[in-house]
Parts: sequence; structure tokens; C-alpha cells
Amino acid sequence: MISQKTKYAIKAMMALADEVAAGGGAMTIEEIATRSGAPKRFLEHIMLELRNAGYVGSRRGRSGGYILIKQPKEISIGELLRQVDGPIAPLPCLSRRSYQRCEDCTDEASCRLRKMFGQVFWSYLLLIESLTLADLVEEGGLPEMGVVS
Repeated sequence: MISQKTKYAIKAMMALADEVAAGGGAMTIEEIATRSGAPKRFLEHIMLELRNAGYVGSRRGRSGGYILIKQPKEISIGELLRQVDGPIAPLPCLSRRSYQRCEDCTDEASCRLRKMFGQVFWSYLLLIESLTLADLVEEGGLPEMGVVS
């Protein structure tokens, strides 16, 4: 599952992308908090992290606030997830960036858990890596999917 922090980060990025699409400029932290439903104090930390990662810029002064510095179509949802939450693989031995051999594994090549989760994770990666922020904010950008519990 993704964390609440990641949900707020994605919602904040969507608010900024909507503002860009509407021809607007920078948004204050208060405006982003209102649109995203994120608590202002928590959002301040998230926005700082997104700024340090190069997704958003900030301006001071009367017309200041936060603004996207990349186009929404250039912002991968998979990369955004990793930036905020860290590795997204279900097993450490499947992670591209944070690979670690499982402590209880004697042979990765014959590990049935790794094989099964690897197949499922590969399907997930194909989808999540293909999605961009633009897909989330454009009408009809995402296909309708059922809810799985």
C-alpha cells in the first residue's frame, strides 16, 4: 500500500498540474492544502521534498508559492512513488534500486516466492511506470478499473 504521505504528494501534484492546465501560476501552500485535502503542516514537508527532488519550484513574495517545473507528462507516477515512499517492490530481492537478498533465501534462482511475486510485480511495474501526472489530471486519462480487496 502507498502511504498517506504519498497520497497527499500525488494530490498536491495534481492540484499544481490542474493549475498549469488552467493557465494559472504559482499556488500558495494554503491553496494546495485546500485542493488536496492535506494538512498544511504535513504538506509543507512534502512540498520541500518535492522541491528538492526537482518536481516543483518555489517563489517568494506577493505572487509566490509552488509551481511545477516539469510538464505533467514528464512526471512518472512510479518515480513519484519511489521519491516519497522509497522502494515499491514487494520483496527486497525484486527492487531495482534497493536490491537486497532475502535473509532466509538459499537460492534466488529457484525461489518460488520470488518467481510468483516477480511476475505480479512486473505487471504492476509496466502499468505504474507508464502512467504520468498528465494521465491523472486529463479527462479519460485512466481506464476504469474494479476495486480489489
